Amino acid sequence: MADITRTKAQVAVVFPQNAEIYDFIATEAIEAGQPVYQLTTRKVGVADANAAGKQQVRGIALKDVGAGQAVSVLKKGHVEGFDVSGLNGDALVYLSDTAGELADAAGTLSVTVGRVFGLSDANLTHVLYVDADWIGTWA
Repeated sequence: MADITRTKAQVAVVFPQNAEIYDFIATEAIEAGQPVYQLTTRKVGVADANAAGKQQVRGIALKDVGAGQAVSVLKKGHVEGFDVSGLNGDALVYLSDTAGELADAAGTLSVTVGRVFGLSDANLTHVLYVDADWIGTWA
């Protein structure tokens, strides 16, 4: 399993008109592009595939915030800022065992975050399509 490189300054929604974005309050510092989980307090924190209670993904944070600040979270949609160019189109992307990161293979607990999506530009640029599962449970 290899973590996917994330460039937080480049994290941005590709098709905002088709995206599902929700606002939450951060329980800790969160960086743009980090996957987040939801606590019972309705706040969000940094997700982690090998930390009990954090092994879920409610979406991808779209900006850097500190604890107690509002953060927009992409639940469903296309996002850039992740180096998925080395992955095949339609490849699955998972929550990593590294807190706040995504990976090209399942971590301790297999939590699928999305898939690699090829845009229709001349370079067939790869971006990440996120589809956070708000119904499933992981333990």
